[in-house]
Amino acid sequence: MNKSDHGPMHAQVAAELRRRIAKGVYPIDGLVPSEATLTAEFEVSRGTMRQALAALRSEGLIGGGQGKPPVVRSASLAQPFETFLSFTSWAEQAGRVPGQRTIEVARRGADPRAADALDVEEGDPVVEVLRLRLLDGMPAMLERSAFVEDIGRLLFDIDTDKTSIYASLTELGVDLYTGRHTFDAVAADDTDARLLEVTPGSPLLRERRRASTRDGRPLEYGDDRYLPNLVSFTIVNTRQQGTATAWQRTIAG
Repeated sequence: MNKSDHGPMHAQVAAELRRRIAKGVYPIDGLVPSEATLTAEFEVSRGTMRQALAALRSEGLIGGGQGKPPVVRSASLAQPFETFLSFTSWAEQAGRVPGQRTIEVARRGADPRAADALDVEEGDPVVEVLRLRLLDGMPAMLERSAFVEDIGRLLFDIDTDKTSIYASLTELGVDLYTGRHTFDAVAADDTDARLLEVTPGSPLLRERRRASTRDGRPLEYGDDRYLPNLVSFTIVNTRQQGTATAWQRTIAG
């Protein structure tokens, strides 16, 4: 591990431990190697290892501490709020391999739902994207997005099979600043069923999303449908000088 290449050493160690938990190297209810054993394996200081283990405890992945050996409590890997808009960033942070297969990128008239979300007239041109998102090569989510036309046109010059759309748009100077998320359950339609390899009518976890600029201009309306056995969502509320709310998307164990 190299600090200059991949960030602070404690974050690198924590990422590797998350990956091992996700892969079942350290099974649920099983013991994690001792702090001393891990310190020797990773060739880091005891303080660095304590930071890494503390991060996993705060995420609910391990228990123990105060003289007790760490025990795996969950294999659900959480996504920090700052990467919530990006499936790719979330999967990579969780130690998984993200992937995508673009089914369609097309310019067409906005349907009523997209028109409302994007603050355009029904039938106004938008750019729609349909992509199958993968975790470790397996179908995990079907992504439907509609972008306002001036932003969506940029997608025709992006290889959406090889890169994060959000990362690419950000590099081009697009101000993707705020995401508003709504969650519910839906039955898989024929397209969902075919691409996610489930039976029509199967329950899916849906995230509807509106991404906006810093000054509130809508840029994207998304309808993402996840396999519920792979992904779950968690809300964490903290009462501290008011109430702060953080959202977490997790890979279900």
